[in-house]
Amino acid sequence: MVMFGHFVLLVLFGGAMSAEVQRPRGVPLSKRQFYEEDKPFTCLDGSRTIPFDRVNDDYCDCVDGSDEPGTAACPNGNFHCTNAGFRPAFIPSSRVNDGICDCCDTTDEYNSGIDCQNTCRELGRKEKEELEKIAEIAKEGFMFKKQLIQEAKQGLEDKKSKLGDVQNSKKDLEAKVEALRTVKETAEQPEKEAKERHLKAWEEQKAVIRMEKDKARMADVFLELDDDDDSFVSVAELQSHSELDPDSDASFTEAEAQGLLGGVDKVDTVAFETVWNNIKEKYVSESTADVPPPGETAQEEIRDTSSDNDSENYPDEDIPEEEDDEDMDEDDEDMDEGDYKAPPTSRTDDKKDDDEEGAMPPYEQETQTLIDAAQKARDEFNEAEKALREVEDQIRNLEKEISFDFGPSSEFAYLYSQCYELTTGEYVYRLCPFNRVSQKPKFGGSETNLGTWGKWAGPEDNIYSVMKYEHGTGCWQGPNRSTTVKLTCGKETIVTSTSEPSRCEYLMEFTSPAICQDPTSSDSGHPDHEEL
Repeated sequence: MVMFGHFVLLVLFGGAMSAEVQRPRGVPLSKRQFYEEDKPFTCLDGSRTIPFDRVNDDYCDCVDGSDEPGTAACPNGNFHCTNAGFRPAFIPSSRVNDGICDCCDTTDEYNSGIDCQNTCRELGRKEKEELEKIAEIAKEGFMFKKQLIQEAKQGLEDKKSKLGDVQNSKKDLEAKVEALRTVKETAEQPEKEAKERHLKAWEEQKAVIRMEKDKARMADVFLELDDDDDSFVSVAELQSHSELDPDSDASFTEAEAQGLLGGVDKVDTVAFETVWNNIKEKYVSESTADVPPPGETAQEEIRDTSSDNDSENYPDEDIPEEEDDEDMDEDDEDMDEGDYKAPPTSRTDDKKDDDEEGAMPPYEQETQTLIDAAQKARDEFNEAEKALREVEDQIRNLEKEISFDFGPSSEFAYLYSQCYELTTGEYVYRLCPFNRVSQKPKFGGSETNLGTWGKWAGPEDNIYSVMKYEHGTGCWQGPNRSTTVKLTCGKETIVTSTSEPSRCEYLMEFTSPAICQDPTSSDSGHPDHEEL
């Protein structure tokens, strides 16, 4: 490189070819035509024209700073670093001759007196090595991608073939289910009729038993009421049972008792049947009238003892206020109705009747045979119906997978139904492509949904480079969590990093061979040295 005043003479080597390009210092080759030594210089913004000898004279004449590309005179100027052997670059012209080496070829410090070392070749060598590594990864990744495309193509054909088979089996199962439904319904009809006959016979038998017990009780009551053993129940004898008072006004009059006897003064056993129907619900046997219900005596004793103890334990002035009762009432109000279960007091009449009448007898052999046949038909029908549901699920899943957008050549299909994890110092992140992203504390805790599959969200010319997962678990007083997954070329399929650049919005880096491009059709990756 040869310096001529405020000009630079460049000698470019390219194989056997060489060329000399002379231009003012700090001017890129692409703008050389605007700087012609034998013509006045027009500011690049067109604001004014000046003599050419005022270019790089360390005085700013142009508003856009274009007359001082090689000095620090203009605050808004730009200095072009040639950086032969590495990449050309622009720096603010204020850094020219500031004592700091900014250009790797040292051209920005031509008059500062500082000793700069030209590091362009070393930087170019390192960049070349790095680019070669990237190119090798891209090459190998693209080879894997071609395999993935072939596997996806074969997998798609297999799924379509399987879908056809499953759809055919569905038709067979549908026919089988309908046939078994007919068998089931045919078997259930005689079963239903036989069970109804059995139940009807049992109800009739229970009615006979109840009638016989009612008659026996009526006879016992007649004898109990017949105090004078004259084989008649009189008005006076009936009045001895005050619980039979029709209006329950504590005054069981003679007229009321006579009314119960049918308007006569006394009845015999035959006429008593009519009287019995009117009094049996109220009648209390003399043998049980004075016997308290089970447990009542014990409760009364406890209450009496508690009352005595209360009087003994607390003097009149020291009896505690019943604050706890209010608290208990509040607690009771908070209880749901469904939470409270009253203790059982007595068996229902139906239950007592069942106990007294015994359990329903087992089915006759003929009826049991019909029941067994119907149950077998039900089991076979249910099994076939379950198999049909499973086949329908299979069809839905296959149709979804076949129609899913796995890339232009289905290269991303291998990610389906897979999950990949990255463990950080605090969390375990889990990415299940086309499904969801989650986060779980490393040392225990519940999983947080960071978003479910939304769409491909890359730029228009590379839409498959970004995945978007949306509608995750809501943040406290914030939006629902979401995750953006950026895909980069790599030989391996791994999550390389995660971050949260904005609150509740996560960023995940993910390498995959499926995103690798054909290296023969893309930029070679070498530095562009045209702009010298």
